[in-house]
Amino acid sequence: MAKAKKATGRTSTKKAKTKPRPRPASKPANIYRQGLDYNSANFAPLSPISFLPRAAGIHPERVAIVHGERRITYREWYARARRLASQLAKLGVRRYDTVAAMLPNTPPMLDCHFGVPMLGAVLNTINTRLDANTIAYILDHGEAKVFVTDRQFAAQVGPALEKCKRRPIVIDVDDPLGEGLGPKLGTLDYETWLAQGDADFAWEYPPNEGDPLALNYTSGTTGNPKGVVYHHRGCYLESTGLLVGWGVPQKAVYLWALPMFHCNGWTFPWAITAVAGTHICLRAVDPAAIFRLIPEHGVTHMCGAPTVLSMLINAPMQLRRPFPHKVKIQTGGSSPPAKVIRAMNDLGFDVLHIYGLTEVQGPSTLCEAQDAWAGLSDEARAGESARQGVILPMVAGQMVADAKTLAPVPADGKTMGEVMLRGNTVMLGYLKDKNATAKAFAGGWFHSGDLGVQHADGYIEIKDRLKDIIISGGENIASIEIEAALYRHPAVALAAVVARPDDKWGETPCAFVQLKADTSATADELIAFCREHLARFKIPKTVVLGALPTTATGKIQKFVLRERAKAM
Repeated sequence: MAKAKKATGRTSTKKAKTKPRPRPASKPANIYRQGLDYNSANFAPLSPISFLPRAAGIHPERVAIVHGERRITYREWYARARRLASQLAKLGVRRYDTVAAMLPNTPPMLDCHFGVPMLGAVLNTINTRLDANTIAYILDHGEAKVFVTDRQFAAQVGPALEKCKRRPIVIDVDDPLGEGLGPKLGTLDYETWLAQGDADFAWEYPPNEGDPLALNYTSGTTGNPKGVVYHHRGCYLESTGLLVGWGVPQKAVYLWALPMFHCNGWTFPWAITAVAGTHICLRAVDPAAIFRLIPEHGVTHMCGAPTVLSMLINAPMQLRRPFPHKVKIQTGGSSPPAKVIRAMNDLGFDVLHIYGLTEVQGPSTLCEAQDAWAGLSDEARAGESARQGVILPMVAGQMVADAKTLAPVPADGKTMGEVMLRGNTVMLGYLKDKNATAKAFAGGWFHSGDLGVQHADGYIEIKDRLKDIIISGGENIASIEIEAALYRHPAVALAAVVARPDDKWGETPCAFVQLKADTSATADELIAFCREHLARFKIPKTVVLGALPTTATGKIQKFVLRERAKAM
């Protein structure tokens, strides 16, 4: 029998008591914010200048720099960098001031990569092949306070200084190994002036790792060049990323065939120092010197543009010298044809293809080898290795996407899009150019201006620069594809294809070809050769034979060739 409900004395018209709503769950306390934060014990700004005092402290008597018969130990080099910082301070150089340097790959250039940023100043390395007008523009635009210059370049620098709105303090470098030295342009001699500095100069890490460290100017193919600003954190991570991505060991021996003025030598002045390696200086690219220095010093690593590879492959037999070990070499700028990779391997070099731009401190992606490639034929393996590849370990992101919508393209190896990058190794921006900076960073990605495809395995492959696409009769033609076909011809040393105006088609491909020494081929023969490897509308209508203009870093100057094609 059911138990009777207890009388409440309340009328039946009273609404029944509603069930209380559950209280919202309180947010969990963040136990990791209770007294835990950055402080001087667990945080220090990242800067690549920290690599030198470490190497000097651990390996003070190890040879750091070789220049001809000269040997500089890490202890001596650290002292030189501190002397440089102290002397610059006496000249009034302070944080955020610009110190320009126009130097070949010599000890003073290595000094500058550490001594200048020790003051919080910004190092502006200048292309040694620039004309006086461009040098003057860079010195003025970057507001250089001090200018360190080798006397070999006096013929360009002298007129440039006359054109400057404000002349910087000039320090001349008189290198005993230099040839054709011009007159002194300043009142200070580098080595004499440096010796007067303080080897115990007290310096500190930059108070902000986001501070500018280096200023590099783009090639300036149209109008004035843009000033690309690097920061300490980015240079630190780019350096360490290259070491990890390339597997650079302790005590590496690095031969300087890549100009240090180009993206600060792809940050290798800092990277090789981080592993306490040895820098082998080289004032100019010379195949005979390279073949001699490799066995003489046990060179393990080097970098160079595709033209450097071509110079080594085509060097006369009497200049070549065998060496008992493989030399690792990075190359970038344009895709090395598979036959170039095979030829370099036969010479004793292990080629790593990289891709990058001035705005991302040089290398940003590398064609990292897969284990499965070992089972491929030489030709197939070289073909895989010629792609631009995957991001370096310290790069945050990369994609091939629609330039406007930022939608990634299908990973089918066919659909083209713009290559975009992001992360700590991307520049701070363009100096004094907010509009160009905003355009480059639209949508939160750095827009490279390069067209590429994404393969199913995640590797990218560059097809062309946006500005280098040839539109003929409404069809888009990638100049790189035609160049790759030309490189298959046994007589071709260098090839570059640009658009030539055409009344009927709008534009047609025009090929400029430099032949190997002691070989021959006619324009008609090369056109016929392309016909065997390309679709009909892609075949160059014009082939011009002769030496190709290149930059100091070995890049072919297509803007010069475009002007030649227009004038035909």
